[in-house]
Order: sequence, then C-alpha cells, then structure tokens
Amino acid sequence: MKNTPKRRPHRNRRGLFLGAVIGAVVGYFAGRALGNPAMGMVLGMVAGSALLYRVNPGPWNRP
Repeated sequence: MKNTPKRRPHRNRRGLFLGAVIGAVVGYFAGRALGNPAMGMVLGMVAGSALLYRVNPGPWNRP
C-alpha cells in the first residue's frame, strides 16, 4: 500500500455561516412556493450550511 498523505476535506466556519444565510433565503422562496416558508428556511439552512461547510466559498485564507 502506498504511503500517501491524507487529504482532509476543507472545512471552515465562514462557509457554515454563508451556507446558512444563502440556504435560508433560497429555502424561504422554495417553501413559499410549496406553502410553508418556515420549513423551507430550516431545510435550506441545513442543506446550505452542510454543503458550504465542506466547500471553500472564497479565497480568504490564501497567503
């Protein structure tokens, strides 16, 4: 077996917050179309923050 360095996925708090805000806005409009904007906001916050927690949303920490 090769001894390769482990690549950890990128995790950041800024992505968690940004994902929650963007997910809440998108979830509000999707939930409003389906009849329950509050539930859409909650599900959008969870999905958005989970996605952007793992993905780097911007070039902030570059040297």
